[in-house]
Amino acid sequence: MACRIQIVQMNPLVGDVAGNAERVIAEAARAREAGADMAVYPELVLTGYPPEDLLLRPELLARVETALARIQAEVPGITLVLGYPRRSVGGLFNVAGVIRDGEVVAEYAKQHLPNYSVFDEKRYFQPGATATVFEHRGLKIGLSVCEDIWQEGPTQQAAAAGAQILVNINASPFHAGKVAEREALVSRLARDHRLSIVYANLVGGQDELLFDGGSFVVDGRGKVVQRAPGFVEASLTQSFDDAAEPAAAVALPASSEEQAIYEALVLGVRDYVHKNGFSGAVLGLSGGVDSALTLAIAADALGADAVEAVLMPSRYTADMSNEDALEEARLLGVKAQVISIEPAFRTFLDMLEPAFAGRAVDVTEENIQARCRGIILMAISNKSGRILLTTGNKSEMAVGYATLYGDMAGGFAPIKDVPKTLIYRLAAYRNARSAVIPSRVLTRAPSAELRPDQTDQDSLPPYEVLDAILRLYIEDDEGVEAIVAKGYPVDVVRRVARLVDRNEYKRRQAPPGVRISKRAFGRDRRYPLTSGF
Repeated sequence: MACRIQIVQMNPLVGDVAGNAERVIAEAARAREAGADMAVYPELVLTGYPPEDLLLRPELLARVETALARIQAEVPGITLVLGYPRRSVGGLFNVAGVIRDGEVVAEYAKQHLPNYSVFDEKRYFQPGATATVFEHRGLKIGLSVCEDIWQEGPTQQAAAAGAQILVNINASPFHAGKVAEREALVSRLARDHRLSIVYANLVGGQDELLFDGGSFVVDGRGKVVQRAPGFVEASLTQSFDDAAEPAAAVALPASSEEQAIYEALVLGVRDYVHKNGFSGAVLGLSGGVDSALTLAIAADALGADAVEAVLMPSRYTADMSNEDALEEARLLGVKAQVISIEPAFRTFLDMLEPAFAGRAVDVTEENIQARCRGIILMAISNKSGRILLTTGNKSEMAVGYATLYGDMAGGFAPIKDVPKTLIYRLAAYRNARSAVIPSRVLTRAPSAELRPDQTDQDSLPPYEVLDAILRLYIEDDEGVEAIVAKGYPVDVVRRVARLVDRNEYKRRQAPPGVRISKRAFGRDRRYPLTSGF
């Protein structure tokens, strides 16, 4: 055996350089005790990813230098490969460094800086230009960082420089289907260049972004030899022989799409709540599928004792809604209380009667109800120190089927990037694990219950049609004519597009939520509020 490489799939906290360095040191000691001679950590593990404008603060970079010095002094007997920012001649670089025997023996600067979608690395970093290959126990090991593996050049350079193994450190965010995309790409590169690839990925939630881990090792024939579990911190140890061939192992099976997305949502909620110091979460429970799924996610993420559900019936709330909501809380073991909004709603109507005189009842009265609920939930959140989770889905957010300062009020939106049709699939997946959402919730027509006999389809196209149009318009950037050409009714497509464009101002004021698609609202899709397009 030439070497044993351990991938440390770590969940750092952005900005906590000293704490992240302490974790690096502790994990290095564990790797060494387990017989590894090299430990590999994710991209920018010392700062967390993405550090954004913290990179513009000299103090952050000074802390990184202090952390590197500490790691060099405190980690004997094992080689480390880890990511950090480094300022040198030419600017600031996103670096993979090699630390051995108390010194940095090699550094590689990331060549391809992503500047699309959720990435804006060109705002902070300068690109590297050359390969880095170092020797370790008789083997030649090349380095690359994240986006470099998605381009041909850096892998080709490393192979030309004699690399037998390529170590690629990552902070690669999750979206549905991403795991298969990564593995297919890396497998092809390994085959084309006849080298083994060690792919080490970050894990954890950071604001809207979710890093799924799923680190893996591919041999020179493109076969996935090992795969770390997704959505949890984990270590994966891989042995290589004198010819740089990885020892055979049993790779974990890949998750189903529903399992992966559900675990992403759970991890995103857990990290946002815990990393921001909240004691738990509170949410409004309506008896509908959106709040039911959100409650299940919150309970799985935080534990039932840390979650509080509030039922806020109005004059329009059906008895079955209250019954189903209470049953959801009971099945999950979550504390639930009932606070009627009727007294507040009536008071507001009485107060506004002179201002509304001579005007017909319309959506205004519906919004007042939603805002009564928002006030109640925010009050409980303030008093308890628990974050308020909103329960709106992507379909609603897209077309503005939500009330500012009402059901949009809150600190985090777990299902903000989940379209309604996927909500039902995730609910079915969660029920398959253990029944926590009553079947009636999944079969009755969705309704906001803000006026008599209301259903969502009174105002919106069927969700199967709506979600298909939204995917084309938002995620694929298709225009109205192109969508109509795919067989959708022209009047429906125009109306949906108009609603999406007109409600950008609402989304700009919405809380962050877990990104699970290729194009989420927020940092991923940035449209002007005022536009004549």
